[in-house]
Amino acid sequence: MSRVSELSQEELKEFEPFFKIVEQVLGFVPNDFLIMGRNPALLRAVSELTSVILAPGKLPEDLKWLIAHVTSRAQGCRYCQAHTGYVTTNTKGVPPEKVEASWELETSPLFSEAERAALRMSLAAGCVPSAVTDEHFEELRKYFDDDAIVEMVGIISTFGFLTRWNMTLAVDLEPKPLMFAKEHLAPHGWEPSVHVR
Repeated sequence: MSRVSELSQEELKEFEPFFKIVEQVLGFVPNDFLIMGRNPALLRAVSELTSVILAPGKLPEDLKWLIAHVTSRAQGCRYCQAHTGYVTTNTKGVPPEKVEASWELETSPLFSEAERAALRMSLAAGCVPSAVTDEHFEELRKYFDDDAIVEMVGIISTFGFLTRWNMTLAVDLEPKPLMFAKEHLAPHGWEPSVHVR
């Protein structure tokens, strides 16, 4: 059980249009948003931020979600790892083998050099303190312009907030991402941690 209880969608009627979009993408409304609804201004801000960060832009959508997944992994958020892995596979069309291979991104043949550069930086940025170096940016600039890099850092930073939120509150994992994580991430060391009690 989450450390702070979720509100129901009925109690958060003003967010119905946002929840419909989320449900179309995920197939459910995440518990973290239902907890954020206790502070409507916060949920409005986070919904706007995530909508901007994950909207079509310079980066391919599948890479955006892989960046979110690797960042979540680096930060240790089991909730966000399950979510980002599930979305990457189930709504962005990335084979589950590629999400699984993100644990071996340096050696897996499933990643291009551009993807490796982005995911290396995501992994380094997810560390506390950040392990990002000038060399990461030199490598990124071989494949991405500054606008794409800003997009990338926006994703990393947004998931930095979300991972701290979900780990601190021990937000309960929903059934769909939990099943995905048990099947595809657990063989690589994932465990539900505080998100399933």
